[in-house]
Amino acid sequence: MERRQKRNASKQRDWSQFFKKGLVKKLMIAGIIAALCGLLIVNIFIWTSDVSKLNKPAPQPTIIYDRNGEIASKVSNTSIEGVAIKQIPKEVIHAVIATEDQRFYKHHGINYFAIMKAMFKNMLSGDIVAGGSTVTQQLAKNAFLTHERTYTRKVKELIITKKIERTYSKDEIMERYLNQIYFGEGAWGIQRAAKTYFGKEASELTLSESAMLAGLIKAPSILSPFKNMEKSVERRNLVLSLMEKEGYISKTDVEKAKEQPVVLNEEKVDDEYDGKYPYYVDHIIEEAMKKYKLTKNEVLSGGLHIFTELNPTIQKATEEVYQNENLFPASPDDQLLQSGAVFIEPESGGIQALVGGRGEHTFLGFNHATQLIRQPGSTMKPLAVYTPAIEQGYEVFDLLEDRPLNIGGYQPKNYDKQYRGEVTMYDAVVNSYNVPPVWLLNQIGLEKGTKKVETFGIPLQEEDHSLGIALGGMNEGTSPLFMAQAYSAFANNGTMVEAHSIQKIEDADGKVIAKWKSKSTTVTKPEVAQKITYMLKGVVKEGTGKKAFMNGIDVAGKTGSTQLPFANDGGTKDHWFVGYTPDIVGAVWLGYDQTDENHYLDTSSSGTTPVIFKAIVEKSKSELSDEKFALSSVEKKYKNEIKKIKEKQEKARKEKEKEEKAKNEKEKNKGKGKEKNKGKKDKDKNNDDEDEDDENEEDEDE
Repeated sequence: MERRQKRNASKQRDWSQFFKKGLVKKLMIAGIIAALCGLLIVNIFIWTSDVSKLNKPAPQPTIIYDRNGEIASKVSNTSIEGVAIKQIPKEVIHAVIATEDQRFYKHHGINYFAIMKAMFKNMLSGDIVAGGSTVTQQLAKNAFLTHERTYTRKVKELIITKKIERTYSKDEIMERYLNQIYFGEGAWGIQRAAKTYFGKEASELTLSESAMLAGLIKAPSILSPFKNMEKSVERRNLVLSLMEKEGYISKTDVEKAKEQPVVLNEEKVDDEYDGKYPYYVDHIIEEAMKKYKLTKNEVLSGGLHIFTELNPTIQKATEEVYQNENLFPASPDDQLLQSGAVFIEPESGGIQALVGGRGEHTFLGFNHATQLIRQPGSTMKPLAVYTPAIEQGYEVFDLLEDRPLNIGGYQPKNYDKQYRGEVTMYDAVVNSYNVPPVWLLNQIGLEKGTKKVETFGIPLQEEDHSLGIALGGMNEGTSPLFMAQAYSAFANNGTMVEAHSIQKIEDADGKVIAKWKSKSTTVTKPEVAQKITYMLKGVVKEGTGKKAFMNGIDVAGKTGSTQLPFANDGGTKDHWFVGYTPDIVGAVWLGYDQTDENHYLDTSSSGTTPVIFKAIVEKSKSELSDEKFALSSVEKKYKNEIKKIKEKQEKARKEKEKEEKAKNEKEKNKGKGKEKNKGKKDKDKNNDDEDEDDENEEDEDE
């Protein structure tokens, strides 16, 4: 019986142990499954996390180069100034690792020992007081999360951290970290920090400076050397000792670094190239976006290298002239008289200089040199009338009618309200008469004129197809840039090259992503271009553009003005001058953004825009050659014509003098006849009075 009871008890113990063993096993299996499920869920979260934001390189300023390959300007739309890992000294990287994350190159984003240590501290304090964050975790927090101290945010941070580690290399993580971390004093990223604290590029930082900046990461507002040099140096020394402990530097390196004096940058951090040549840079950005389809963000923070046609000497000259108030008519207090000027090289079409306005510049604001659309006035005459007329066989000294004209109700008038019967084409151009070009356009046919204007690269609307185009009458108008481009055909023997500012664009790694491809148009024959230049040279030498004349420099050009939109006999709305030398073509516009009864130009264009053009060209002489216009064949052809015209003018002058002399003699003799009929006593008195009257009459005639 006892033996049976013992056997039963033994069996019960066996079954009990069996069930106990089975429960443990089940629990173990369940635990493993739960762990695997948890691991799977975590990995799903990691896999589905989006860290593509870090694919975008840290914002880097775009560098703009002039035509000589020298840095001309920089642009950026962010306070962060990124640099590539290869530009960051190894001392900076080692200092950050020694201070912030000693196992950076060994762990996979998370330092579990540091986390356990931090959790223990948090449990003791009852709050989150420590984080144990690695560099990757800090990057995750800075780039994707808020800075709140909660366990939920911590879990998100760990998931994103793992995703970052699986997506990027250690060097890529370090580069992004150093470009985004805050170093205090408004400095985001190592590049801006180097400039803010030490006035240098990140690549130039010394060991001592690298250690000091790495030490700021913990508490930049407290440890800033600007606020507390003693604490900052103390922190630097700690970083140096940690670097020695990690084997990055020797004891000798530490001592040398400690002995090195801390020289802070006491001046405001200003890059000498930031904001330089603002209007030209605005146009570059616009051209990069429109012609090469780059986004605004790519241009402003993509670290691009844009090589341009900018001529720094001519650009500076233009900016200096636009700062000289004495060269511009006075403006009323409530609106500044505006202006825009652009200069291009005729042979290449390269925009050498550009200023788009007066007064305070607004980044990517309205550009009066490139975006302004106004009627061009008489500067249109050589394009719409005289070029196609010469192509049809008219000559420079052919006679054109200058009589009252009425063509379908259109009645143009000369600016002086006078008519001369007939004038040569040369005189019509030089003196900017209005009736002769309208008459001439009607003779050759309106269609020939409008087609030629479009060949010159100036778009026309349907409403522009009228005889008014001869005088620059357009529904809307055109820009100084288009006018300068059009006139470049005259300076370049009839060939017009499309105006452009960009030569090529390279990305941050030096790869060419865009390149200028020359686009030229044969507008007219070289001989026609030379004949136009011959006349426009006369405009500057003896006509309405005389104030653009310069000794030693061949200049040709045309003035222009437009009527006011309200009744006013003495005023104008716009002033233009488009001029050129053998080396450069420039267009200058002057006027008000809002023209009304209180804001208009009360002088003629001959006294304003040619003066501005001349001032710019004179300041740019060092960039211009001594070359003269190639007009020898044209001048030779017209030499006899000029001689005949001058002889004719001289003959007419002498005949006029002879007529006036005869008239004066007749008047004098008439006076003497009256004197003989007077009494002897009154004779002397009356003679004196009569002489006085004759003198007054002659003064009035003169």
